[in-house]
Amino acid sequence: MKAEKNDRDLYLVLVNKQNRIPENWTDKVELVPASNCDGEEFLVEKETLCALDKLKADFLKEGVKIEIDSSYRSIEKQQRIWEWDLENRGEEYTRLYVALAGYSEHHTGLAVDIFVDKNGTRVYRDKDGNNYFRPLIHPRIASYGFILRYPEGKEEITGYAYEPWHLRYVGSPALAAEITEKGLTLEEYLEGKK
Repeated sequence: MKAEKNDRDLYLVLVNKQNRIPENWTDKVELVPASNCDGEEFLVEKETLCALDKLKADFLKEGVKIEIDSSYRSIEKQQRIWEWDLENRGEEYTRLYVALAGYSEHHTGLAVDIFVDKNGTRVYRDKDGNNYFRPLIHPRIASYGFILRYPEGKEEITGYAYEPWHLRYVGSPALAAEITEKGLTLEEYLEGKK
């Protein structure tokens, strides 16, 4: 059975280094197809994709083209990513940026990695004068129900390095704004609700 519109707690599922994806998760959410400017195919939770499409459309009006780089991943795909990064980038990098299979937010369909398409070049973070993420994108994502999932300075809490490209849908702009304005991670917000 797919998520009911009033089942908002699904959007607050915590999947991190300590919390595995819940059993039968994909039976609880509706994953729908999406693609990016390069024709790559993805699955994204339905409401998350609607919010992302609105965000993308609004930024495109300002000449900023935001695209999906990654979204839902099966446990098998996450395992392949872990193994590739471990072999090619080393253990330190892999532990800072890649989740173990079963413990990735990407298993939820609520997380999307984005990039800015600048004249055919993928921009993932602010560097070389491409100032999109901190000054332009991050301050406005809450308006669409997204939080920056791995903010700078919160590595000890999230377990991951700062990832300016990793957005997480939490179900409502009001909740995303509250989390963002208080400078909280999802872990901190959920801990405060206990």
